[in-house]
Amino acid sequence: MGQEPVSGKMSSHQDQSIVEKIANFDPGGVGAVNGNLFGFPHDYTHASTVVIGVPWDVTTSYQDGTCQGPAAVLRASPQLDFYDFDNPEAWRQGIYMLPIPEWLLAENRRLRPDAIAIIHNAERGITPDDNLELAAALARINQGCRTMSRWVSYQTKIALEQQKKIIVIGGDHSVPLGALESLSQQYLSFGILHLDAHGDLRDAYEGFKESHASIMFNAMQIPQISTLVQVGIRDISHGEMALIQQSEGRIVTYLDTQLKQAAYAGQSWLAQCQEIVRHLPEHVYISCDVDGLDPKLCPHTGTPVPGGLDLEAVYCLWREVVRSGRRIIGCDICETGNHEWDGNVSARILYMLFSFMTMAENSFEF
Repeated sequence: MGQEPVSGKMSSHQDQSIVEKIANFDPGGVGAVNGNLFGFPHDYTHASTVVIGVPWDVTTSYQDGTCQGPAAVLRASPQLDFYDFDNPEAWRQGIYMLPIPEWLLAENRRLRPDAIAIIHNAERGITPDDNLELAAALARINQGCRTMSRWVSYQTKIALEQQKKIIVIGGDHSVPLGALESLSQQYLSFGILHLDAHGDLRDAYEGFKESHASIMFNAMQIPQISTLVQVGIRDISHGEMALIQQSEGRIVTYLDTQLKQAAYAGQSWLAQCQEIVRHLPEHVYISCDVDGLDPKLCPHTGTPVPGGLDLEAVYCLWREVVRSGRRIIGCDICETGNHEWDGNVSARILYMLFSFMTMAENSFEF
């Protein structure tokens, strides 16, 4: 299954050394550029949360580069300060990022030209059904995407077995499917709170079974996922809207236009957040596609769309999830572009999700 988790067994001397480094760490000091996420001294064993970076954007249909998103977040992360208004001591809970798997990045590079050929031919009306070479390319891509998902599922399973939380960083938005599959083996029922510009409810978009545009369609095939609540959607197809309308309330979608119209009519954003959260069950997985934000925040994302939310509005929504007593069981941040600014913004989102997830787990008071 590729790269193994880096937990391993440690000698008592090594364990004591790590504990001492954590005890002596100054979160307000100069950013430690030590190769660790945020420059923290935590390792796999001593972290409450494991971050799984997935360098994958094979099926991207507009602009690629998000396969480098996890590396961009890692590079930017030591530049942050770590006093969080809601949870000032969040860093003590420990967060550790697995090494980004080079073999998966190489597989992404191998398959991306196949995907580009399929996409360009589809624009000319030529599909894999009409062409044996394209059919073979499509089979390779679907197999590659399944291999990627199995790897994410495996890393998630190992972390959950050690009572850790997980956050997946993409890469395009197809990458968290494996994590959702593993979470479904641990939780009988949970919901997804989905921030995005797109519905992501297409069935095998462009023939790709695990497309970035199909992540929520595929998630809805997992019976343990009881509810999908979407926020900020502003690019959606007729077929996706029909699927939402036929879901009998299993999919609840707040279009960006509707949210803004309610605000123009005088409804506060806080009140809107409280209404959104009421649709969610006790256990919540947060899926954050950064194109759900105003594009000024992550302009190099794979499929930018005008409109969207500011960061504080998103944090307000997630804060209400915690305030309501719901438990965040996992997260993802996807579609981060390969650019310093995008990495900086996504690193901040990552730290806030980690903080909120820690608060929900420990029932901290506000």
